[in-house]
Amino acid sequence: MKDHKMIKYGIVINASRCIDCKACLIACKAHNRLPQGFWRNWIKPLWREDGGLKNEFQPGQCMQCDAPSCVAACPVGATYKANNGLVAIDRNKCIGCGNCVSACPYGARYRDPKMRIVDKCDFCEHRLKRGEQPACVETCPTKSRIFGDLNNPESAVAKMATKEELVQIVHPLVNTNPNIYYLKGTQQLDWPKVPTLPGEEHVAPTFWKFTSASSMDVPSA
Repeated sequence: MKDHKMIKYGIVINASRCIDCKACLIACKAHNRLPQGFWRNWIKPLWREDGGLKNEFQPGQCMQCDAPSCVAACPVGATYKANNGLVAIDRNKCIGCGNCVSACPYGARYRDPKMRIVDKCDFCEHRLKRGEQPACVETCPTKSRIFGDLNNPESAVAKMATKEELVQIVHPLVNTNPNIYYLKGTQQLDWPKVPTLPGEEHVAPTFWKFTSASSMDVPSA
């Protein structure tokens, strides 16, 4: 059996297959019982450079980064990198300060207005524990998302990482080493932002990369 500590979950996305049906958004919202008006995932339209109609859509969610700036921003250790590779939130520790929300380059976090804590995509960890795939992956009618263990050479995502040319969506000045990849040819949008703390205080890579790397081995709750 594969050592659980060696698991590194990731997703390869073929954006050309996305038809913007929003089945992934609805499945995620239903399975995770998200509050009204909030989402854990998204679909961004890609527009033609000549100003014509959109011709491609880009699905996304928490990028489950290897060097997550959100981990460095959390003052109480509620956000951490778990042994299964997921960037996780300990709800018992979270104080809802929102530092991690602005520190995420992808806008993948929000504060739950009822629970008053931060929430985000966790690849449907409750489903993973049952041997199932994330709801967004299972529901997609065109199979634009391929999910699995990047460290398992027999997995579909690992094989694609070996055989296909993949790209990461990152800010020109920021690379948190995300574990969601897109097939080469996906348009490189400029929507990721530089991590900040409340008050738009810049979080320098020398700070958050060092801090995040030192937090990688925190055991999951």
